[in-house]
Amino acid sequence: MVVTLIVFMAACAGFVFLAYKMRGKNQTSWLQFYAEGKDSGFTFKEIEQLHALAIKAKLDDPAMLFISMEQLDVCIRTFVTDIHSSGDSNNQESQILLSKLYDYRRKIEADKAGSKSGIFNSRQISEGQNLRVQITGSGVFRSQIVRNINTNLTISKPVSDRLSESFPWQGLKLSIYFWREEDAGYVFDTEVLGEIFSKGIPALKISHSDSLFRTQKRKSLRVKVSKAAYLYPLDNDEDPNKLEANPGLRCLLEDLSDSGCALAIGGKAESGFRIKVQFVLNNVPVCMGGTVRSVVYKEDTNRSILRVEADPLPVEARNQILGEVFGMLPEGEDDLPFRLLAEEANELSSESAKPESNISDDLLISAENID
Repeated sequence: MVVTLIVFMAACAGFVFLAYKMRGKNQTSWLQFYAEGKDSGFTFKEIEQLHALAIKAKLDDPAMLFISMEQLDVCIRTFVTDIHSSGDSNNQESQILLSKLYDYRRKIEADKAGSKSGIFNSRQISEGQNLRVQITGSGVFRSQIVRNINTNLTISKPVSDRLSESFPWQGLKLSIYFWREEDAGYVFDTEVLGEIFSKGIPALKISHSDSLFRTQKRKSLRVKVSKAAYLYPLDNDEDPNKLEANPGLRCLLEDLSDSGCALAIGGKAESGFRIKVQFVLNNVPVCMGGTVRSVVYKEDTNRSILRVEADPLPVEARNQILGEVFGMLPEGEDDLPFRLLAEEANELSSESAKPESNISDDLLISAENID
């Protein structure tokens, strides 16, 4: 009973102190702000910081910070600018609060996107949509929607050494998987109606499905980039976040999130490798370690696109990446030597790499041997 009374008196004293501190301001507005912040998962100290931030950002109604994504963006940009201009980037308390703001922003955006309905039948799939086609007993193959009309779908015929030219497609049952951008993954079952040529390529005519199963939504948001970077092999006992002083294998970062990235390299590649990628965001070097989960080789350009699943990132690196994803970083030039990589990145985009190049060989090359 005594303990409860002491806690109650301490709480009252806190609100009295707060009322004194906020004298001259609308105390009802502050209490509303505090309630919104508490419901949103922020601590009392963080709520105080956010209230000061909302005032500095000149929000008409500070409590909108917790409701409006646009108002929250204004506050985050103000906070990021303050951190960079004050040289306070290594302050752990500020980085933790920034990380929580990014998580909260992602929640608001996910809730907003979740209010939009997905698709319900295969007639709603866009032409050009990439597919994964599962054939029982043969495996999973790549394909694409060539045509989508009311009566049927036309998809490019899956091609593989595992499928002979005389493979019996007619009447075959297929399971189709695909990922819809900014939405979720879907799967449906279908049947091959016949083999045809469509838009000059071998194709399959398949039946529509009125029942799409919606799988897990994407947990992280990605941003398209075109940024020069270095790639390094990664041993299992090595720190995946340790910055390298020497250049590695040149590559081009094509998309980025706090959970992974896609990058382009010259030559062929294989999945399953442990690597790390080093690049610069707003003059800050960032290193992302992870595992190559999938590879797409483009024969016409002799390039491979690597999809990398990232290891857990330090809070500072994660905040830098989310700042890029959400467009919160101030404008600035990249530090050397990455600035010099811009021309090399353009070369990688427009020219074929050396013949017979293979990632399993290239990753063994020491940094000193790379120009």
